[in-house]
Amino acid sequence: MINEPLKFEPILKDKIWGGEKLIKLLHKKSIKNNIGESWEISNVDNNISKVISGKYKGLTITELIKTYKYSLVGNKVYKTFGEVFPLLVKFIDAKEVLSIQLHPNDEIAMKFHNSFGKTEMWYVVQADADSEIIIGFNQDVNKKKYQKYLEEENLLNLLNIEKVSEGDVFFIPPGRIHAIGKGVLLAEIQQTSDITYRIYDWDRKDAKGNYRDLHTTEALKSIDFNVKTNYKTNYNVELNKNSKVISCPFFTTNIISIKGDLKINHSDKDSFIIYMCVKGNVIFANNNFTMDLNFGETLLIPNSLNTFEIISKEQSELLEIYIE
Repeated sequence: MINEPLKFEPILKDKIWGGEKLIKLLHKKSIKNNIGESWEISNVDNNISKVISGKYKGLTITELIKTYKYSLVGNKVYKTFGEVFPLLVKFIDAKEVLSIQLHPNDEIAMKFHNSFGKTEMWYVVQADADSEIIIGFNQDVNKKKYQKYLEEENLLNLLNIEKVSEGDVFFIPPGRIHAIGKGVLLAEIQQTSDITYRIYDWDRKDAKGNYRDLHTTEALKSIDFNVKTNYKTNYNVELNKNSKVISCPFFTTNIISIKGDLKINHSDKDSFIIYMCVKGNVIFANNNFTMDLNFGETLLIPNSLNTFEIISKEQSELLEIYIE
């Protein structure tokens, strides 16, 4: 049984569109100035997270699951996913706009990529003035209309563009077209998958002068052409309480706004819990441990660790993530 929280070494990804906010604001360590992603907890092939401190230092998330099984991830999670950790959580810094893209569902991803699909959500940690994201369509669209606009390089005219600010939340099911805009720093929670169908990349070239691959044919099998009147997730936050934001079969995400002490009891859950600190600084503690969680850090609470306190001297905010 694991009786302390787990912190993992961030896996940093330099990207053609990446910037310096992950280093300057979230204090990730890198000598590069184009870090686009910090994979906080990952079980994606060739990107396996390792514990950074404590008695389990050096162990990978895979090794931990093999050893501790359901006491780490929960009975239902272990029966469903076995020794694969089912979520990938990241911080993403878009110095420039990302490609316009979408992700396949489980069925398509398993058939063509032997992978899970990708349902995800975004929480905006910080955004520059007038920052935007692209999400979904702004009018009725079908396959024929989409192809016409794509071939004529007028795709943007079909897409919904949203101004964003700190605290905005967007849910992105498989098939929904999306792109993070310039100046946006966000937390991303998703299924364990690295399958992306890129449909437009602003005609830019990589460091070697090459255009990145597009996945026009693959994307057509997965695009959700349905139009929504509102793509932003509305939620309410109460101080020192769990406020549910997203609940889907793949993950549940709450926001905890905290100042002072908050007693936590997860005995009603059959899941690991992930905490991402998106504002301020907090301390996790019980009789066996005390651990800081600073702005931009992530913590994994094993299923066997049910009760603890979260303490914050300043008003702080946490994303609380688990599988129901």
